[in-house]
Amino acid sequence: MSRSHRDESPDRLYVITSGRSDGADEALDAVTLVVAESEPTPDMQSEHAAILRMCRGPMAVVEVSAHLGLPLAVTRILLTDLLDGGRITARHPRPAPSPAHPLASPDVLEKVLVALHNL
Repeated sequence: MSRSHRDESPDRLYVITSGRSDGADEALDAVTLVVAESEPTPDMQSEHAAILRMCRGPMAVVEVSAHLGLPLAVTRILLTDLLDGGRITARHPRPAPSPAHPLASPDVLEKVLVALHNL
């Protein structure tokens, strides 16, 4: 069982991020999905390798943070390192259709309806 980030020494978190407290990609919010694009290498930082192993399928940033037992800010910095190196890809999940943002525009739906009537 991993330790909670509240039990982590600030020194360990400093080492994990190489002393960085910011510089994380702003596009990486909690619900961004990340997917590994490569396998971990032996010379890689253990947290980076762990991320690549756990993200063989899409996983939200907040899930990665929870599995690592690290604060979200620290996880975002680690993910930015991997993203900059091309080792992961990131994308936002599609928003659910709503009346303000329907899945298809009314024009497209009307064209489909007309085409169906013409069959």
